[in-house]
Order: sequence, then structure tokens, then C-alpha cells
Amino acid sequence: MEKAVVQQRLADSGVVAVLRSIPEDVIVEVANAIHEGGVTALEVTADADRPAEMIAAIDEDLEGTDAIVGAGTVMDAETANEVIDAGAEFVLAPNFEPEVVAACNEADVVCVPGIMTPTEAVDAMNAGADVLKVFPAATVGPGHISALRGPLGDIPLMPTGGVSAENAGAFFEAGAMSVGAGSALVNYEAIENGDMDGVREQAAEFVRAVETARSG
Repeated sequence: MEKAVVQQRLADSGVVAVLRSIPEDVIVEVANAIHEGGVTALEVTADADRPAEMIAAIDEDLEGTDAIVGAGTVMDAETANEVIDAGAEFVLAPNFEPEVVAACNEADVVCVPGIMTPTEAVDAMNAGADVLKVFPAATVGPGHISALRGPLGDIPLMPTGGVSAENAGAFFEAGAMSVGAGSALVNYEAIENGDMDGVREQAAEFVRAVETARSG
């Protein structure tokens, strides 16, 4: 998929589901349930035991749908290349590592490094980042999003870390392009109990909150 299309889908989705610490034997089923709940952007974190295999399996299973599958917690170029080879269509990190951005640009894959300060934001964009992950968002709150956009203009920001159905609206009002969400969206108790209906419903509830926030 072309890079511009993936970036547009990230913007259209409104939310990226962060799939962390999910057993490999159920992650495809979980990804399906979350996608059925209305989430079209799925992130498998690279701190899993076999992230490349998980990404490839989800990508194959959701082929032909509107889903896009990416990798998160990618903190070095070697990992970036590994997950890209597995089919990751976007790459996220909690930090800004120029080598990761360069690896993504070389492969023509959307790169979303983590930033907090205006300096980090400018450095990341100058290095070729496509979207900026404001992390951890809960530490600074929605006001930080609007504060960054004041001097830096219409930069694409994705607050992640502490974003919930309850506060997502404030982040969008502040100018977020989309948000990243883990446990607020992913029902880990339901996963442990094999309750995919519960997984689907919690994802759907988050999507409804995002849609309400964006339409308001």
C-alpha cells in the first residue's frame, strides 16, 4: 500500500489499537475482534517475543479489508527493518531515533516517532517523520497538543499513553490527528477469558467515543 494511503488511513481511523503482551496463539483472533469493533489501525508492539510473525499473521488474515497493520515500540533500525519485512505498514516508537526514521523512509513506510517537546517535534519532522506520537500523553494532557500546534502549525499529532474513551474528545478538540490506545481499548480480561465478544464491544465503545468526539 502506498505511504500516502496509509497515512491517510491513520488519519481517517481516528484511533490506533496498541496490541501489547497478547499471546501469539490468540493475537489474530483478538485483532479480528478489534477490527470488527470498528478499529482499522492495529499496532503490534515489537517488544513481543515474535512480533514479525504476529504482524505477518494478522496482515494475512485481514488482507482485503480496510485494516492497516503496523509495529510499535520500534527503537532501532534493525527492528524497524524486521517488522517492515514482515509487512508492517507503519512504524511507531516511544522516542525519536533518527536511524528508525531513516529505515522507514528507505522502505517508504509511514514513521511515527515519539516526541514531547517542540525541539523533538521539529527534529523528527526534519528527519522525515510522517506523524508525531506525543508520548506519554497523560503526563502533559490535551493542552500540550494545542500548545505544540501553536508555534508549529498543522503538524500531525497522535497522543498515546493514557488516552481513554472519556478524555479522547479533549485531545481531538486540541488538534490531535488521531490517538493511540492500549488497555482503554483492548479488553485484556476478556482476552484472558476467551471472550471475543467482550473484546469486540470494548473496541466498539472506544470507536463510538472517537466518532462522537470528532463529529462534535
